[in-house]
Amino acid sequence: MDLANILIQLLNGVQYGLLLFMLAAGLTLIFGIMGVVNLAHGSFYMLGAYLAWWLVGLIDSLPLAIAVGAALALLLGWLLEWGLFRHFYQRDHLDQVLLTFGLIYLLEEARSLLWGDDVHAVAVPPALAGSVALTDTLSYPIYRLFVMGVCVLLALALWALITHTRLGMRIRAGAFQREMAEALGINIRVLHAVVFALGVMLAVVAGMVAAPLASVYPGMGAPILIMCFVVVVIGGIGSVRGALVAALLVGLVDTFGKVWLPQLASVLVYLLMALVLLVRPEGLFRR
Repeated sequence: MDLANILIQLLNGVQYGLLLFMLAAGLTLIFGIMGVVNLAHGSFYMLGAYLAWWLVGLIDSLPLAIAVGAALALLLGWLLEWGLFRHFYQRDHLDQVLLTFGLIYLLEEARSLLWGDDVHAVAVPPALAGSVALTDTLSYPIYRLFVMGVCVLLALALWALITHTRLGMRIRAGAFQREMAEALGINIRVLHAVVFALGVMLAVVAGMVAAPLASVYPGMGAPILIMCFVVVVIGGIGSVRGALVAALLVGLVDTFGKVWLPQLASVLVYLLMALVLLVRPEGLFRR
């Protein structure tokens, strides 16, 4: 493989890793701060892909569809936290698993009733349909660069929110010292609603930006959910920084594994997770 092909695979791995980070960041926020095991996170990704297909058909603009979808996702996250999840914070993790497992079926059925069970494709916007030349014979799609840009912007926004705002300070306080935060007057219920809505929004936006890269089909959230849990375990449960590092590692290992070791590509990511856990059982970064 020449240098240009290696560069293309490197870009593909980074793009896939950043997309995984968007999903894993929401998952690690929900679990690390709220203590909720959310198996329905992949279904929010699927919901985002279907929203992209549906909204683009209505308004004929993917960027505008992403903005509308993000607002709808925040509303959905707030409603789910208010109606379901806030009643399970003090319950056993098994109860939370059963709740989110049932939510998977509810979201799948809602998707089937609203949009059917067909496979769909989302067209790349004309302004992003070109390619950037790497060599005389190889080029890289502009839309994949756009996806990386969206993921980086959201990652920076999430970092700024958590580390440089009063809301972020309250989120950190609620994650590490919930009782003390409540004693100081922080409304933990509102904090949890905000965190859950942000987690849902990240998953939905990830599904929307990924929709033009692959088909939109029923059950597409299940494989990506497994990869998200791998990222969270490698990075360290509750660590957003760990989720970023782990997502990039998983993206690169998966991408180059499919090129160089296609027979072992399906297990390389899990081997990476096993090796990390052997050396650091708590993950790369503690919360």
